[in-house]
Amino acid sequence: MGAESSSGLVRTIGRWSLSALIVNSVIGGGVFGLPSVVAGRLGKYASLAYLLAAAGIALVAACLSEVASQFSETGGPYLYARTAFGRFWGIQIAWMTWLSRLAAASGTANLFATYLAELFPRAVQPVYRVTILSTLIGLLAVINYRGVRSATRVSDFLTSVKIFLLLIFIGAGLGWLIAHGQVAPAPLGHTIALRDWLGAILVLVFAYGGFEAVFFASGEMRDPRKDSAAALFYALIVVTTIYTLVQVVINGTLANPTATERPLAESARHIFGNGAAAAIACGALVSIYGYLGANMLHTPRLTFALAERGDFPRFFAAVHPRFRTPHVSIIVYTMLLLTFTVVGNFRWNITLSAVARLLTYASFTAALLVLRKKRPEADAFRLRGGYLIAILTLAFCVLLFLQTPLSNLSIVLGVIVIAALNWLLVRRNDTVPQPEA
Repeated sequence: MGAESSSGLVRTIGRWSLSALIVNSVIGGGVFGLPSVVAGRLGKYASLAYLLAAAGIALVAACLSEVASQFSETGGPYLYARTAFGRFWGIQIAWMTWLSRLAAASGTANLFATYLAELFPRAVQPVYRVTILSTLIGLLAVINYRGVRSATRVSDFLTSVKIFLLLIFIGAGLGWLIAHGQVAPAPLGHTIALRDWLGAILVLVFAYGGFEAVFFASGEMRDPRKDSAAALFYALIVVTTIYTLVQVVINGTLANPTATERPLAESARHIFGNGAAAAIACGALVSIYGYLGANMLHTPRLTFALAERGDFPRFFAAVHPRFRTPHVSIIVYTMLLLTFTVVGNFRWNITLSAVARLLTYASFTAALLVLRKKRPEADAFRLRGGYLIAILTLAFCVLLFLQTPLSNLSIVLGVIVIAALNWLLVRRNDTVPQPEA
């Protein structure tokens, strides 16, 4: 049994489980569809976009590793913003992050039904779709309700299966390219401009996103001060390698990747036939379910942290007397996830998540600058050249945020208004003292 944190949660998440959880939170259903989107913008240069996006995300992750190492309590970006800028901004970031994670998970759940339809066509029919998704999401809720140890084991297992299947695809694809050479690519219908590069990187920010939400569960990590930076570094290497090589295989085996919404399945069909396409569909289902499992593990910890500090109704902070899990937060998250899954759509989820992530990234990057002044002697990981890296990271976030269509900004405004109302309702409540660095 792991040590118990001050909040009553059990510390069982070690460095490698944390790395696996980050990988599982990042590699979801997007890897099975995004290669077509990126290739549509950049053609043969699509693989390079993954490396450029990874460089920007590495700056973000570096800032997060320093800030996260100063906290051992549950809360993630919400807690960092609250400590650095005060209660109002903490609640703003909490709502932005919570809705982003909820929307991303529900959109990914809808992708599960779409890919399942490759094997079971009725899966997209309303009755079957609701029944299947309710059962799958309910199972994840039960696993997490009963304990974080079993949840991390499930996350580790699904991550291993997911990575194994993607590596098989990459290995088979690269072998085919060596034996047969790259197919002649279809010409793009436009000249590649700066906006195409920025648009592709903005999409890939969504693809690389999700690692920040893992730190909602800091209260259940064995040693967040030592493990955060290492886990982020290992996970980013794994994710970047997989994403880039998948795009290399797609560009090399499909003349026109933009002509399909299932590029990996089409690539597998081109190499090995229909059976391989079905196998990739199965891999997509495992990947998506693993992503949902990771979200089910860490996202309910955000409302737990909000309630623990008086920023949400107190019952969200309830810990199960036997399983030592935030069971009320898990139940509420599950109900909302099912609701969003039934009534939501994938495009809306991606838009909300991408924009909210940029704001979240900017918040904990700015927190690095503030916390260095507030807590210069904190027992924490210190990033070399931290001030310069933080400035570069903020510039990266602002540049991509400016690429967001105006219609999408209304979603952000709505979230800001809801969060402000939340703050007005709780601002006179007693708050829990800030945790020591």
